[in-house]
Amino acid sequence: MGESPKYAIVTGASSGIGWCISKELANRGYSIVAVSNQAVQLNKLKSELENSYPINVQTIDYDLTNNDAAQRIFDFCQKKNLMVEVLVNNAGILVYGDVVSIDTKKTKNILQLHMNTPVMLCRLFCEVMVKNRIGYILNVSSISAVMPYPLISLYGPTKTFLRQFTRALRTEMKGTGVSVSCLLPGATATAMYDTKKINIPLALKFGIMKKPEFVAKVGVATLFKKKAEVIPGMFNKITMLFIPLFPDFIIGFIYRKKKNAIGNIF
Repeated sequence: MGESPKYAIVTGASSGIGWCISKELANRGYSIVAVSNQAVQLNKLKSELENSYPINVQTIDYDLTNNDAAQRIFDFCQKKNLMVEVLVNNAGILVYGDVVSIDTKKTKNILQLHMNTPVMLCRLFCEVMVKNRIGYILNVSSISAVMPYPLISLYGPTKTFLRQFTRALRTEMKGTGVSVSCLLPGATATAMYDTKKINIPLALKFGIMKKPEFVAKVGVATLFKKKAEVIPGMFNKITMLFIPLFPDFIIGFIYRKKKNAIGNIF
């Protein structure tokens, strides 16, 4: 009998960066637990990966903004006796607008999705990984983590929390066999952005945006090199250095000019 397959959990696997991370991990021999609330896309991913790689794909069609999402995923893996070696907390949503104008349900959803669910998944799976003396965790934050920019007042700060939590957890996991890394992408050409508002081909040409395949490859490579964090792309690295230096009056000026805009490069 062969060894039990090693599994990687990827949240938000049905599109964008999560889809590409799933492919990168499958290419490295990992079977995938793909999690999303988009059943049709999950089935497409399952079919594509199982036809391209000698791995298995388990799908979990569940809304990660639900309070019990992390426990549901953990119980699913325990029930099926899956050997989970990798956890990728990738799922995210962009809620754009003034805090007081955003629907309260959307506010709760982004807080749950970017903070509570990833933390609880780390809590549950870290305990098993520590017992097994091996594990890899990749939390996907954002370059917006360095500045709580107006109109993404929920997105940026929640990604800041995820980045800082990752740093703290990484320190706690030293010597346990579990490595924790953070991926901080900038603007990425995914369905998160409205193509009617943003010229994606032009943004890609000038390096303002990156393709999800590139971001995924950099993120997975960082994960297995056990590095603390990575910012894909030179433009994004420079942005991370200079954004915190912007004085408040410039931020206020940009806010007044962009208040009615739908898109944002972060």
